Amino acid sequence: MNSIERRVRSWRWLGLSAGVVLADQTSKAYIARHFGEFEVTRVLPILDITRMQNVGAAFSLLASASGWQRWFFIALALGVSIAIVAWLVRSRTNPGVLLPAGLAFILGGAVGNLIDRVRLGSVIDFIHFHWHQAYFPAFNLADTSITIGAGLLLLDALADARRNR
Repeated sequence: MNSIERRVRSWRWLGLSAGVVLADQTSKAYIARHFGEFEVTRVLPILDITRMQNVGAAFSLLASASGWQRWFFIALALGVSIAIVAWLVRSRTNPGVLLPAGLAFILGGAVGNLIDRVRLGSVIDFIHFHWHQAYFPAFNLADTSITIGAGLLLLDALADARRNR
C-alpha cells in the first residue's frame, strides 16, 4: 500500500472520529439548552433523559475526589487521543476494519468528553436507563462510542486469535 492510500484510509477513520465528536457535542448542546440539571423526561419505561454533570469518569468513578481528577482525565484523554491518531496515520499494515474502527470510535468518544472537561470542568451525561428503582449510571454518546470501540477491539482480538490457531 502506498503512502497516498494510507493517508486516504487514515482520513476515513479520522472522519468517523470527527462524526462521533460532532454527534456527541450536538447532543450535549441540545441537552444543556433544553434541560436543567437533574430534569427528567421519560422516553420509555426503562429510559429517561436526565441532565447530569459528571466530574468523574465512567459510572462517576472518582466523582467525589478533590478536583485533581479533572486534570488526570484531561491528560489521559489527550495521551490516548494522540496515540490513536499516530497509530491511524502511521500504520503501514492493513489491519482490516475492526481494529481501526474500534480505535476511531474510542478516539471520538475520548475527544467528545475531553472537550467537556476542558470547557466545563465536567462531562454532560443524559442517557439514563433504569429497571424499576434500580438505576444504571447516566452516560452520553461519547461514552457509548468508547464502549462500541472497546467491543470492536475485543472482536478484532478474538478474530485474530482464531486466525492464528
